[in-house]
Amino acid sequence: MEGQREKLGSRLGFILLSAGCAIGIGNVWKFPYVVGENGGGFFVLIYLLFLIAMGVPILTMEFALGRASQKSPVRLYQQLQKKNHKWHLHGYVAFGGNVLLMMFYTTVSGWLLQYFVKMVSGQFNGLDSSGVNAVFTQMQANPGMQILFTGIVIVVGFLVCAFGVKNSLERITKFMMLALLGIMVVLAVQGFFLEGAGEGLAFYLVPNFEKVAEVGIFNVITSAMSQAFFTLSLGLGSMAIFGSYLKKDRSLLGEAVNVAVLDTFVAIVAGLIIFPACFTFNNGEVGAGPPLIFQTFPMVFNNMPLGQLWGSLFFLFLTFAALSTVFAVFENIIACVMDMTGLSRPLTCIICLVGIFILSLPCVFGFNIWSGFQPFGEGSSVLDLEDFIVSNLLLPIGSFVFCIFCVSKFGWGWDNFIEEANIGKGRKIKKWMKVYMKYILPLLLLAMIVVSIVTFFL
Repeated sequence: MEGQREKLGSRLGFILLSAGCAIGIGNVWKFPYVVGENGGGFFVLIYLLFLIAMGVPILTMEFALGRASQKSPVRLYQQLQKKNHKWHLHGYVAFGGNVLLMMFYTTVSGWLLQYFVKMVSGQFNGLDSSGVNAVFTQMQANPGMQILFTGIVIVVGFLVCAFGVKNSLERITKFMMLALLGIMVVLAVQGFFLEGAGEGLAFYLVPNFEKVAEVGIFNVITSAMSQAFFTLSLGLGSMAIFGSYLKKDRSLLGEAVNVAVLDTFVAIVAGLIIFPACFTFNNGEVGAGPPLIFQTFPMVFNNMPLGQLWGSLFFLFLTFAALSTVFAVFENIIACVMDMTGLSRPLTCIICLVGIFILSLPCVFGFNIWSGFQPFGEGSSVLDLEDFIVSNLLLPIGSFVFCIFCVSKFGWGWDNFIEEANIGKGRKIKKWMKVYMKYILPLLLLAMIVVSIVTFFL
């Protein structure tokens, strides 16, 4: 019953929880690099267009499905689908996708927590480039320490969720997200005063049409489309669960815009931190992925005045960004299991804690005991396989299914979707948007599915 379902205590809590789910380490180690490699400000403009055109509509759909059904992703279809239809099978796929995401995301979150501890305790002080690289290699090669820190992340995550949505998850995520934003602003302002700030910010934000021509306009557009979409963590129902905790006093398009703005703010400010630092202390070398975070940045902080302080704040900010996603996805997993089994929240948390801990071990072992397993060729690992399945398959395909379910007469249907989305004060979905959301958006999503698979293997 709707009246029995827990509700979030405030609108700010909802926005910060949803944004926390979307904001993750990808905002930091992928977005700035992709911007720099694809023509700077021109890429940002295309990215924002796709964020509005694709990300916000699908986010609105997930919120609407959650709020209308008052269920987790694994049960929402049963509430909304027509009799004898099979849409609910995707609910189980979405649940599996959330579990798979946490099988590797908890490990990477554990790395960030380890690096925060290492930075605070001064373990990087005085190390040269080879010394910093050795720290990362040794960390990955040590399964015991990885298991310990992955375990800490998992225990903290389920402990926060065990005390409920309003009393624990909302309060702690609120504090953590506001601290995250505060730390980011401090680091960004500090970056403006670095010697290479002007050069770094120009590389980042000024449109570079020579770079666009070099990369190819089609590649720039497809990269912007993929980044705009993946940044919001759509397709697994992670946003639908927060829709189910949302009151009916606000329309959903406006809330989706607020979450997208906050997510984009974090991604863009991450670049304001990273590029001035790399152009000042790393000769303009900006990597992507783990090397940027775990190898480039410790060197940057080693060469920076008060580097240990700034480095500690940086890895604290990254840990908060990772944990905000962990908490949100854990809540989704817990809600799914509770809906499937009828078990209490505390018992569900214990079962899920044990399950996720065991399932996270292949990713941990992929860098040491099972390092011989290289699914995509030399240098690849279990993490790469798990990430590919989630990012290149489950997210885009899941979003396509959510979209078709919302706009098709064979699913929930356009009229039902619009009625739910437009309840309450705020921005409404207009009649003129129907043609775009019903016919053009699904085609864009199909194109993105093909592009995300093809580009991975090129």
